[in-house]
Amino acid sequence: MRKRLLLILMLAGITASYVNGQNAAESLLNSESKLSIGGYAQIDYNQPLSSDVHQNGKMDIHRLVMLFAYRFNDRTQFVTEVEYEHVKEVYVEQAFLNYRINPWLNFRGGLLLIPMGIINEYHEPATYNGVERPNLDSKIVPSTWREIGAGFTGNVQNLNLKYQLYVVNGFKSYDDGGILRGSDAFRKGRQKGAESILTHPNLSAKIDYYGVPGLKLGLSGYFGETQTSLYDGIAKDDSALEAKADSSVIGMNMVGLDGRYSIDGWVFRGQLNYASLSNTNQYNAFTGKDVGSELFGYYLEAGYDLLNGQKTEQKLVPFVRYEKYNTHKAVDGIEKNLAYDRTDITAGIGWWLAQGAVLKADMQWFGNEATDDFETQLNLGIGIWF
Repeated sequence: MRKRLLLILMLAGITASYVNGQNAAESLLNSESKLSIGGYAQIDYNQPLSSDVHQNGKMDIHRLVMLFAYRFNDRTQFVTEVEYEHVKEVYVEQAFLNYRINPWLNFRGGLLLIPMGIINEYHEPATYNGVERPNLDSKIVPSTWREIGAGFTGNVQNLNLKYQLYVVNGFKSYDDGGILRGSDAFRKGRQKGAESILTHPNLSAKIDYYGVPGLKLGLSGYFGETQTSLYDGIAKDDSALEAKADSSVIGMNMVGLDGRYSIDGWVFRGQLNYASLSNTNQYNAFTGKDVGSELFGYYLEAGYDLLNGQKTEQKLVPFVRYEKYNTHKAVDGIEKNLAYDRTDITAGIGWWLAQGAVLKADMQWFGNEATDDFETQLNLGIGIWF
């Protein structure tokens, strides 16, 4: 049986997905094999530190992901990413059909990653510093953000530009009660392609520039409204029920800037996100929530490979990252919560034993404007990507 399985895999032309400088989906799409496989894993130990009380640490197989792609012909491919979180939760992170019309134009449809920032598309543990992802990409973006939709993507090589343009489903803001909240804005509203409801189609777009060696710059935008269950089944001439449903919707305009630059062993990256939200006064009054009317955040990070210039595929990268993010940058009709204006500092080191295998250790300090104290946490982790 084992020999038969091995023969089948060889005949299918299975290849691993890892390609340096690309995310999982890109490396799968660029494989010339009929069937491609890959995967990544993140295993964490998080230990809060306090001088006053004992605190339990948490050990977790945070993510275990399998990736598959099938090439029907030279133009048509299917890519999917199946994730196990915390051992017991199963999600589909991506599942899309890609059709290459020409080198600079592809049609893509299915469950798509929203191209906003860096981590949402490059979330494999071997592609970033630190045991945990930046909190900006949890509280504001929020990763991993994916919805069902369709659109076009391509690479205009003579202009050194890559673009993505999709019409997608949006966050769910109401379903038997308000879903969104001030502490992490839209995070709980991610529908993730699971029996998603659609009331308003949204627009997602990004342009990346890579014309300077070692440099990649991104400009992204997301525009639309949240989805609500209250429109379902109401008469189109029932203005009272329609007004009630309107109160459960939030308008959203988000823009993002991100950059990555590497030179002579140095690696720099940064990201900025701003979102303007409308109808939050009515939404909060109707649902009893505390969603802000403006969100703002950024981070800056620097690292250096101590093994740069040596004849080895290993890397040893100490780094530091500074984050500032506020989900109550502005509010409408409610009082600002200063605890939502947060500052995080992360300092640590990563040892890449091979291109897709890394050991990580860092310390984090979490602060906010409601208190003068910083909470401290030690993180240790293992990251795998192949």
